[in-house]
Amino acid sequence: MDMVNANEENVHELLEAHAQIWNYMFSFIRSMSLKCAIDLGIPEIIQNHGKPMTITGLVAVLPTLNPSKACDISRLMRILVHSGFFARQKLDNDAQEVGYVLTNTCRLLLKNIPLSVTPYLKLSLDPFCVKPCQVLGTWFQNDDSTPFVTAYGKTTYSYCGHETSVKNMFNQGMASDAQLIASVLIDKCKGAFEGLESLVDVGGGTGTLAKALADAFPHLDCTVLDLPHVVDGLQGGNNLKYVGGNMFEAVPAADAVILKWIFHNWNDEECVTILKRCKEAISDGGKVGGKVMIVDMALMDEEKVNEENSKMFETQLFLDMLMMAMTTGRERQEEEWAKLFCAAGFSDYKIFPILGLRSLIEVYP
Repeated sequence: MDMVNANEENVHELLEAHAQIWNYMFSFIRSMSLKCAIDLGIPEIIQNHGKPMTITGLVAVLPTLNPSKACDISRLMRILVHSGFFARQKLDNDAQEVGYVLTNTCRLLLKNIPLSVTPYLKLSLDPFCVKPCQVLGTWFQNDDSTPFVTAYGKTTYSYCGHETSVKNMFNQGMASDAQLIASVLIDKCKGAFEGLESLVDVGGGTGTLAKALADAFPHLDCTVLDLPHVVDGLQGGNNLKYVGGNMFEAVPAADAVILKWIFHNWNDEECVTILKRCKEAISDGGKVGGKVMIVDMALMDEEKVNEENSKMFETQLFLDMLMMAMTTGRERQEEEWAKLFCAAGFSDYKIFPILGLRSLIEVYP
């Protein structure tokens, strides 16, 4: 088709292609509209109302709304209804009037629930993550290690170490994600912890995952390993302790080692080094049947993508691009994981796709 000179035969295809480009071009509006609703506290207001809430009622109780902009709240809600975060329902006392309710997706954005993903959403939509994505084209043409370095002049971890507000936002985002993963592991994967007496959470940050596991399995001695400045001042408990260290140098001995969302931050050579330290840890632990437990993504095979799983695959690709922007790492397909395990001296592995976008991967010495 001649896309330059539109005629009666190809004009429909031309306009369809034009609309597709525009849809892709403006897709950031969806996430920014959602962030706006969260910043205004709309999910909590509607949830606390206890029944479908009219636009008039919503506008009346928004605490910081400029009155001159009240008429625009309906425009914000319209796109969020279309995106599936809110739904319209008829009021019980009036068949003609409708109000807004939360969908199941939006309930995960309520700030005061244990499994809230709002901290991670705010992290992902902050300039901290967005700015490196805006300089991808520049990065492909220079010698910087990552687009983040192009954007900020330093690595992600160096930047977080010096910017307290970003470090706190990062820790909150990772903690909210760890809370969700912990709940699923404890509910669906209890068997994975049977027979274990000790476990190290490598790169465990402030210890959200380890705390949940320590509470759920009182017989399990849990250790959080992270950089000294991360764990400094954090208090453990009966079967939980914090250790400052470097996972590239040594991991405390244990029956098992767990790493949540660690490997996608690092290149293959760095991952092999981490895996070798983990192998040494479970060997020194002396437990027959020791293992490394990885919570990370097993990127889907493109040939197996269909209409049913296409959105999940697209989200995995988004995260892979984010890793390219932020770190030297990547999301990996099963064969790429297998190469890492073999290079680190492991004999076998199993992948359990039970964590939505991610999987539990068990690796055996």
